[in-house]
Amino acid sequence: MTHADLFSRHVSRLQAKTEKALAEAGFESLVISSGTPFTFFVDDRDAPFEPTPHFAHWCPLTGPHHLLHVVPGRKPRVIRYAPEDYWYEQGGVTEGFWLPEFDLEEAGTLDAAWERIGTPSRAAFVGSETERATKLGLEANPKALVSRLDWNRSYKDDYEIRCLEQATVLGARAHRAAREAFATGASEREIHHAFVGAAGTTEAELPYTTIVALEKNGAILHYESKQTVRDGRVLLLDAGVQVRRYASDITRTTTTAACDPRFAAMVPAMEALEQQLVQESRPGRPYLDVHLEAHRGIGRILSEHGLLKVSAEEAYETGLTHPFFPHGIGHHLGIQVHDVAGQQSDPSGTPAPPPEEHPYLRNTRMIEPGHVFTIEPGLYFIPMLLRPFRSGPRSAAFDWDTIDALAPLGGIRVEDNVVVMESGPRNLTREQLPD
Repeated sequence: MTHADLFSRHVSRLQAKTEKALAEAGFESLVISSGTPFTFFVDDRDAPFEPTPHFAHWCPLTGPHHLLHVVPGRKPRVIRYAPEDYWYEQGGVTEGFWLPEFDLEEAGTLDAAWERIGTPSRAAFVGSETERATKLGLEANPKALVSRLDWNRSYKDDYEIRCLEQATVLGARAHRAAREAFATGASEREIHHAFVGAAGTTEAELPYTTIVALEKNGAILHYESKQTVRDGRVLLLDAGVQVRRYASDITRTTTTAACDPRFAAMVPAMEALEQQLVQESRPGRPYLDVHLEAHRGIGRILSEHGLLKVSAEEAYETGLTHPFFPHGIGHHLGIQVHDVAGQQSDPSGTPAPPPEEHPYLRNTRMIEPGHVFTIEPGLYFIPMLLRPFRSGPRSAAFDWDTIDALAPLGGIRVEDNVVVMESGPRNLTREQLPD
């Protein structure tokens, strides 16, 4: 099926879902803005522009200040903001496959764009241009509606899966290039440049800042610096690429022959655990269960590889895995890397917070077909988290000599992107990056 066909079905699905959400929230139409650039304080420079995710969900038109008007029973309308400006490139139509699905108009000024909306009654607005919206009598970002739109975004259709597939192809190619650079002794900065070059993109177009961590830097979960020290023994590379705003989010940990063999032996163990957890990510199972299975598996690795002197079960039951694995097993993935509605229990937005002992779990939903999420277990040597265990009754459970010997090597994380189907999980990442 062509991309245009998939997109046509995508818009039809969004139209039906949005009409239902509008009726349930008490509105007659919806206006979405593509967003406003963020300008740095006392400066005339803008940050790289990121569109309103709900606009990007409907339309791949790039650039700020565009408007989408959705009215039940009518073809959706896009008003493209297209000023005459020789200073900056304007957001334009880079691909035409989506054009037949909208009535497209153009406006040369912001006032003209908003005048095209008119004064619809009982209309909702989603986006950052709230002052203009409220002047027209639109209700800005109503929770009852936004929660329903977020909920709908957590189910991906075939068009969205196609975009994720394409982002995965580029992400896998870039990962291979970066790991090849690492094998030659490249620095973090050089590895990053290899990734960006192979992805065929610019840094500003990446879905998130690359995490290129050699050795101890791998213990900083969102490490973003790019140091120039070369010849690392361990590379933790967490990086992705986006296509029409849909992102891949891939992590691999790679070692060299110079790495401590005790650390190197844990990398394939974590790989095996990660792939086991992917296979357990099936419809009808709470995502929390997968997270807890990750802690059990990490307890087994810690015990079998001599970092803990207790059994895997005792490590799990007494919480000794937490300082080594302090984050959640993953998150929803889509238009946003950390996609929405992971902690909703229903379309109306009833909160579903994580358990108190697992505060960083981003997804507390029941796994369902159409969900796309990451599975990313980690095992790290983070001094601030291990420090409280160095004294007290549980200190004897740790082999501190081994831990201290391996701590300079940072940590291990393995991450794949998973599409949930009726028949079970589909591992998008391994199709393109099997190791």
